[in-house]
Amino acid sequence: MNSTGDHATLMDRTYRNQRYIYGFSRKYYLFGRDRLIAELALKSGDSLVEIGSGIAQNLIRTARKYPGVELYGLNASAEMLKSARHAVERAGLCSRIHVRLGLAEQLHPDVFGRTRPFDHAVFSYSLSMIPDLNQVLREARESVGLEGRIHIVDFGDLTGLGRIGHTVLTKWLQLFHVSPRVAILRSLESASHGGGTQNVEFSMLPARYAFIRSGSGAMIDRLVP
Repeated sequence: MNSTGDHATLMDRTYRNQRYIYGFSRKYYLFGRDRLIAELALKSGDSLVEIGSGIAQNLIRTARKYPGVELYGLNASAEMLKSARHAVERAGLCSRIHVRLGLAEQLHPDVFGRTRPFDHAVFSYSLSMIPDLNQVLREARESVGLEGRIHIVDFGDLTGLGRIGHTVLTKWLQLFHVSPRVAILRSLESASHGGGTQNVEFSMLPARYAFIRSGSGAMIDRLVP
């Protein structure tokens, strides 16, 4: 799928039924999400946008952990957005969590009626599903500005699983149009080994299953060719 319209259609087709079991099933293989939330260290009055916010699980957990934070979610799938709105309403967090339909390439504060940049942007296992990574990372950088921070948790290169484990998981992920972004991982590792990244935190999960990156929006230039 090359066009953004095609991608939105693909996401709706993929999650039309998946959204009903998404929260239950994904907890068994989308590791590192809770750790990322725990390490956000948000302050009251901060704003955060999640790109590819799914059924709003991460946003709800973040709202409960960090009182006084304004939260926003952008979702490419209208089907997933239905579940997200129901979840936010059930949690009684409609005044703090605002979810909208939109593609990651269209990320901008004014999508949510904001005139100021976000303080934080989060990609939680969404970069591995986004077609135009360069554009999306640039939009995220612009949306948080030079003072904001961008946080990423996503699949690693899976090499620690062994040849068979790597092959099986990769083929299974492809069924959901997920492709680990090895090039981004390499850039992150190169930057962390090269020094000069005092404003960026980077770590790998066991078996190189996933990585977590938190750092300034300005430092995202290291990921954009």
